[in-house]
Amino acid sequence: MFHFAIRVYWEDTDAGGIVFYANYLKFFERARTEYLRAHGIHHAEMARDGLAFAVREMTISYDKAAHIDDLLEVETRMAEATAARFVLEQVMSRDGETITRARVVAVLMNDRGRPVRLPKELVALLSGS
Repeated sequence: MFHFAIRVYWEDTDAGGIVFYANYLKFFERARTEYLRAHGIHHAEMARDGLAFAVREMTISYDKAAHIDDLLEVETRMAEATAARFVLEQVMSRDGETITRARVVAVLMNDRGRPVRLPKELVALLSGS
């Protein structure tokens, strides 16, 4: 399980100081990027090789609202990794209370926008977390 902290800033909220729903997606994306980085997988290096991850499917549940100045924690864990895709489960919490949950299915794409199989080393890295 990987943990990533995010502070809610003014720019993340609506006029009432509540996080705008689409910004949770950005928070989850940042946590996924840092999860991958912690496993030695860097987007810039992949881009040099003509590869990039793409979200194929995402399910999100908004259980409670986050507010201006909240310190949130996103837990990311690998649920499944195959040669074709990987699935991450993410839980966003505030003071130990779950506020938002997401399940993300991602694939690897080449520079022509076509899905490619995940290298065995990458599957091993992702599966070992």
